[in-house]
Amino acid sequence: MSLIAEIIENPDHPKKEMIQSSFAKVAPIAEQAAEIFYAKLFELDPSLKALFKSDMKEQGKKLMAMLAIAVNGLNRPQSIIGAVQDLGKRHVGYGVEDAHYDTVASALLYTLGAGLGDSWTPELQEAWTELYVDLATTMKEAAKSAA
Repeated sequence: MSLIAEIIENPDHPKKEMIQSSFAKVAPIAEQAAEIFYAKLFELDPSLKALFKSDMKEQGKKLMAMLAIAVNGLNRPQSIIGAVQDLGKRHVGYGVEDAHYDTVASALLYTLGAGLGDSWTPELQEAWTELYVDLATTMKEAAKSAA
């Protein structure tokens, strides 16, 4: 069962609290977190730079805003599914491929670890990984239906 499905069944799921409280610590350093994320993303796959045609500061704001929607949406998990599906469909037009989602996962987990320092535990990494896999799977499925 996916983490989002588990949270729908159990709104007090401990991983929901872990994700939300950890994101609350990263939110105040959103600009730096976005810089770390994109630096790591392009280090892992320099070819991805070509997919980003807009101002990277603006792109960083969009990234952090989408993460905030996903994390805060865990209070009403059904409410974020449509937004995540739309995001997946839009990313088809940007040239995003399935393999890119793994690179994004690595960059995101690295960024969270860097931003949270000693608070980044194996349990927290597992919770974020589960959330990301759920979101990425939803995006990829929506992208396939849009193609």
